[in-house]
Amino acid sequence: MVFEEIKKKIYEDILEKLPSHLTYHNLAHTAYVLDRAVFLAEQSKVSSDELELLRLAALFHDTGFIESPKDHEERGCKIARSYLAESYSEEQLSLICGMIMATKIPQNPQTELEKILADADLEYLGTDLFEEIGESLYKELKHSIPDFSQQAWDELQLAFMEKHHFHTDYCRQNREPKKQENLLIVKKRLGFV
Repeated sequence: MVFEEIKKKIYEDILEKLPSHLTYHNLAHTAYVLDRAVFLAEQSKVSSDELELLRLAALFHDTGFIESPKDHEERGCKIARSYLAESYSEEQLSLICGMIMATKIPQNPQTELEKILADADLEYLGTDLFEEIGESLYKELKHSIPDFSQQAWDELQLAFMEKHHFHTDYCRQNREPKKQENLLIVKKRLGFV
C-alpha cells in the first residue's frame, strides 16, 4: 500500500473514531505531528526511504489511544504492525516502532529518525501555538481528572518544560528560544517571576 492509502485507512479506522474528549490526542494532533516530522526531516536531509518510515511512525504514534491512554505507544506499535506487516519488513517495522516509542515520556530517542519524531510530537512547546495546544491538552486531562485546576496544570507544565529538551539541531536552534519565552509565561502565571 502507498502512504496515502494507509493514511486514509488509519484516519477512517482509528483516528476519526477516537473519543471526542481527546481534545489533544486526536486526528488534528496526528496531522500536526506528521507535518512537523516531514518538515524536520527536510532540515535533517533524511533519505526518501527513511522519510517513508518516519511518516508511518507519525501516523501511528497515538493510535493506541483507541484502546487506552496507558501504554498507548506500545499499543500503537502493535496496531502499526497489524496494518503494515504485509508490506514492510521486520527491520522496517522495528524502525517504525522505535520511532513511536521515542515519543513516550520521558523521551529518550536514540536515532536521528527517533529524534525527529520526538521533536515533532512536542515541537509546539517552542511555538506561538503553545497556549492554544496546551489548552486542548488541559481540557483532555480535565476530562479524566475533573478537579484538575488551572494552577495544577501550570505546575505540571512548568515541571515538564523544565525537564524537556529538544533533540534535533533545528529545534534546539529554532524552537528552544520560544520555548523559554513560553516557560516564562507559565512562571508568571504561577507568580514565580
